[in-house]
Amino acid sequence: MSKVLTVAQREFAEAVKNKIFLLNLFLTPLLGVGVVLIATHSTRQATEGPRPAKVIAVKDFSNQLSAELDRVFRDYNKFNPQRQIIVKQLGPDETDSESGTLGLKDEVRKGKLDACIILAKDVISGGGKSYYYMKTRNIGGLDLFGTVQGRVNDAVVNTRFRLRNVSQELFAELHRWVPLEQVDVSAKGEEKRNPMVLLMVPFFFLFLMFIGVLTTNQQMLTSVIEEKNSRVIEVILSALSPFQLMAGKIVGQAAAGLIPVIVWGTAAYAAATFRGISGVVSIGNLIYFIIYYLLGFLLISSVFAATGSACNTIKEAQTLMMPLMMILILPMILWFPIAQHPEAPLSLVLSFIPPLTPMVMILRIAAYPELPFFQILASLVVLGASVPAVMWASAKIFRTGILMYGKPPSLRELLRWLCYR
Repeated sequence: MSKVLTVAQREFAEAVKNKIFLLNLFLTPLLGVGVVLIATHSTRQATEGPRPAKVIAVKDFSNQLSAELDRVFRDYNKFNPQRQIIVKQLGPDETDSESGTLGLKDEVRKGKLDACIILAKDVISGGGKSYYYMKTRNIGGLDLFGTVQGRVNDAVVNTRFRLRNVSQELFAELHRWVPLEQVDVSAKGEEKRNPMVLLMVPFFFLFLMFIGVLTTNQQMLTSVIEEKNSRVIEVILSALSPFQLMAGKIVGQAAAGLIPVIVWGTAAYAAATFRGISGVVSIGNLIYFIIYYLLGFLLISSVFAATGSACNTIKEAQTLMMPLMMILILPMILWFPIAQHPEAPLSLVLSFIPPLTPMVMILRIAAYPELPFFQILASLVVLGASVPAVMWASAKIFRTGILMYGKPPSLRELLRWLCYR
């Protein structure tokens, strides 16, 4: 045991004193915050920022919307001076024919118009088909359709009320928005909750688990391959067994991996406390996170250590690790449906696939604090049983592969290594 701790201490010191480790420790959260701020600002600029005036032509075959269309677009331009929409309404003699409509579409095609709208004769009563013709030049212009559609819909609805002698004041009174304040009722009492915060907390736990486990284990993979190629490993194995070496590396990297997780988690909790939303994270969630993190790290790091011992270059290791990486990335791809439906069959099944268990379970627990305890206990039993089994198999491969050089082993050779006594 003392030899394992000696290796762990050395591995921890090598990982922590690395300048890249220190840089990532503080730069990663700053980059994350920066990306979120830039994305938010860019989205706001794309939806609210200035853009060139758009020119659209409107042909109203109902001959009842002209005044109302002018009014709704005039009001829109008044409140959006940097995103003007210039409406060119066409008279009854300009596009009554098929050739006239084709001419409008041709102007859109050539870029003389940004769009043209053909409103059916029965548009007020909801009959007929109306069309919006456009030419998509870039993704940024797609929001024009939603804006125009909303204004045309307002014009049609207002006209329907006017034709039925319903005043604008009465319409506004009947259409008035009903404000509802969201309050979470739990055993702790009543508390106002932000839906976006409730959605992002599970993702943060998942992201922290994903980065903490995979980033540190990449260092494990690199360390094993470098020591193997430099033949330092042969000297080390003269003083201790392959299993002691592998166990020491795993323990040392696990300790090093906890540092960024603790720092980032503490910083996030402090920010949440400052914003008054720390109540969405319970002590129980933090305890479960540590348990699943440690078990998941032991499981995945064992596989990384075995892979590194069997390969001679990073390129070979990446090829061998590709299937596992494709599996591990599944929770990141499916995080939204899992967070939305933590009790669904898909979420339940993924919870009992050992490589995915830590990430899927912490996502489910954070998304649904009332998750049945027997599911949590069962997942911990499955994960806890799989860790020693995977470590045993990895140790068998590590013992043989660490001293093998040349061509990387095939799957058949790896299976044969597992059978060695």
